[in-house]
Amino acid sequence: MLDIIERKFTRMKDELAARVPRGPDLHGHAAVLLALTDEPDPQVILTLRSQQLSSHSGEVSFPGGRWDETDPSLQYTALRETHEEIGLPAEEVRILGPLWTRSTRWHIQVTPWLGIVSADAVLTPNPGELDAIFHVPLSFFLEDPRVRTDRVTIDKTRVYLPAYEYEGYEIWGFTAGVLTEFLVRVLDAPIGRRDDVPLRALN
Repeated sequence: MLDIIERKFTRMKDELAARVPRGPDLHGHAAVLLALTDEPDPQVILTLRSQQLSSHSGEVSFPGGRWDETDPSLQYTALRETHEEIGLPAEEVRILGPLWTRSTRWHIQVTPWLGIVSADAVLTPNPGELDAIFHVPLSFFLEDPRVRTDRVTIDKTRVYLPAYEYEGYEIWGFTAGVLTEFLVRVLDAPIGRRDDVPLRALN
């Protein structure tokens, strides 16, 4: 499946790269890593944020976080935060490129980066930030076994997002939105609302 993803993503990555926020001051921006394992049915690497955190506690998310003024780019932010959170060194990630920048309900502009990692990569959760690291087969999301469809309004735009449950983990909100947009736009996945009207993308 990865060869299909890379082939289709290549057609759009230049346009996406041109839209990545840049500049000496990227306060209000963040970056995450949508990491896929290098195997026939790629696995998505996800994290469960610690219950002790002051924001987004107990939520499923991609590794990543806020831009720091010492970061030269948002790609660097995604890789730095990934290393800090799950112990994955930047040199072990093959970055394919950026995905679509999305706004969170807290008005943070987040740019996801698509990357490939070894299926044997050793991952260790940062105990101060995460309660768990887990993997979900990409095929699971392609089957769209949602448990509900959430309707949210972000930047005055109404968006319909699927919510999933996998082995006791609830995957919803921003994380589900990034995954859905990736599946629909890159893999032409027929993921729609419950009435089969296509999900609206933010950009």
